[in-house]
Amino acid sequence: MNPGIRLVPIWLLAALPPLFWAGNFVLARALHMEITPIALSFWRWAIALLILLPFVYSGLWQQRRLLLRHWPVLTLFAVLGVTNYNTFAYLGLQHTTATNGVLLSSVTPVVIVALSFLLFRVPLRGTQLFGILLSLAGVVLIATEGRPQMLAELEINRGDLWILAASLDWALYSVFLRWRPAGLEAKTFLTAIIAIGLLPLAVLYAWDLAAGHRFALDATNLAAIGYVALFPSVLAYVFWNRAVAEMGPNRTGQYLHLMPAFGAALAILLLGERLQGFHLAGAVMIAVGIVLATFNRRRNA
Repeated sequence: MNPGIRLVPIWLLAALPPLFWAGNFVLARALHMEITPIALSFWRWAIALLILLPFVYSGLWQQRRLLLRHWPVLTLFAVLGVTNYNTFAYLGLQHTTATNGVLLSSVTPVVIVALSFLLFRVPLRGTQLFGILLSLAGVVLIATEGRPQMLAELEINRGDLWILAASLDWALYSVFLRWRPAGLEAKTFLTAIIAIGLLPLAVLYAWDLAAGHRFALDATNLAAIGYVALFPSVLAYVFWNRAVAEMGPNRTGQYLHLMPAFGAALAILLLGERLQGFHLAGAVMIAVGIVLATFNRRRNA
């Protein structure tokens, strides 16, 4: 581990990743007219891979047989965690606000609880079920801008639907982590799924270029790509793993609830977005639902 990380307070290491991830949403929304979702996703992971390779090359070589043996499940993780997730989120931010994006994505912990029950029959208590339903009601409130009747009229913003698809995708990735190959180092696992996930992204990016989509190589766009490659991809991962090692997954996981607050604040300050009443009401419903849906798991952990 980098000795410099030892000098950073552990609470700060846990709080910075949600800030970096919130910045990812806000930045993608700010540049949605400049860089296509596929281009941003491709270059984010391509540069992140280049940053990681010098530090993990030996590990990749030493564990090459383990990687080859488990390539099917690694491909699953790569498609869900690298190819799909950010591409879906960036597609959503083409059509919805950054505020909506971070608030809707905050429902992911509840989706994880629901999928754990549906796919693996992890016990689900009545309070957890109520929490899931309450969080989903909060999602509906935000997605319909406080007018649930829009559901019957099929008028939900397609950007919000892409954000929800990204949340479902990440929840699937999370519940499937039980299949992560034993003995595979964390940094080797991350680098491997980035490399695999880049393959379909490269095909999509080639299609994107063939369609005539280009972005200007100016300072703003290059800085944006550098940010999403370094901060929410590499540094967030390093900091988060260190925080989990020091504080445990349950305590560290609570810092994820900072992401909606960081995201809304950044969207208001940098993009001039306005926080509406339905945002606040929906966020409260989602937050209370998360507490109810995850309380039993934290208590028994």
